[in-house]
Amino acid sequence: MPKLKTRSAAKKRFTFTASGKLKRNYAFKRHNLRKRSQSMKRKARGTTILKKSDFQTIKNFLPYNN
Repeated sequence: MPKLKTRSAAKKRFTFTASGKLKRNYAFKRHNLRKRSQSMKRKARGTTILKKSDFQTIKNFLPYNN
């Protein structure tokens, strides 16, 4: 059986936690921050865990990291 390819975009954006969940960065934090509220910028610090519905899609892009 041939090897499966990992999606490069997914490889750069997501990492697995020790318990097998996917970790991601928040969106909309690169530019035009003057338009964003302070509370939004505060909430968007750091990382968060991917939702279960999105996890089902993304885990197929990372076949050898499960």
